[in-house]
Amino acid sequence: MHAGLNLLVLALFPFALATPLAKRAVAYYAPSAGGGSELDDAGSGGGEPLNVIISGLSSPDVLTDDGIVNFAHALGYSKECLDKHSGAAQSANLGDGNGWVDQLIEIREDYGSSSVGTCLESLVGGNHFRVWRQNGASADSGALFLAVSKEKSATDNHDIVANGYNIGRNLLVSAAVGKTSYGDYTYSTTAENITGLLAAGSDGLNHGIAQDGIVTLLTVTIV
Repeated sequence: MHAGLNLLVLALFPFALATPLAKRAVAYYAPSAGGGSELDDAGSGGGEPLNVIISGLSSPDVLTDDGIVNFAHALGYSKECLDKHSGAAQSANLGDGNGWVDQLIEIREDYGSSSVGTCLESLVGGNHFRVWRQNGASADSGALFLAVSKEKSATDNHDIVANGYNIGRNLLVSAAVGKTSYGDYTYSTTAENITGLLAAGSDGLNHGIAQDGIVTLLTVTIV
């Protein structure tokens, strides 16, 4: 009788067996090691640098789709204006076996309003970033690769400002490091600058804007 009851319980409550999110074993894999690139494809003959990585050793809830959005809120960023994306999506190859895939999401500076602030950013410009997840079978770190830059206003076609890749990265990192919070989550974030993933200079860069070759690795822990 007890065995039958146990089977019934399992049938009614399958979520009891669900495996909780677990940390990956590595921070990230270098995309170039698997035939990928630290530049995305902007669709205009050039790419934008993947200049920030959210480490796969971060708290697992940060690395989900909802998790990166909530973390972005804590830094003063939100999803696009009215959840509408203008322009074509960019793609990236993270060397994980998935090939070139479109960005998961684009997130913009929200000027203090998580509901409508990104509409202002779309008009006057500001910081923004695109997100990809490294989760293919050959390099499953779970890390999030971000292409961060500061852009001009809509009247300037959202071109990147001078030195906008370095500026954009530094603004995002500055906002992230230390303790931040949004909703029910508080984050503790550390940063490490990585060289060797991205060549310094302007070769292959969208708009011909040079960058310093630094990729910042953020490890984000929910506390």
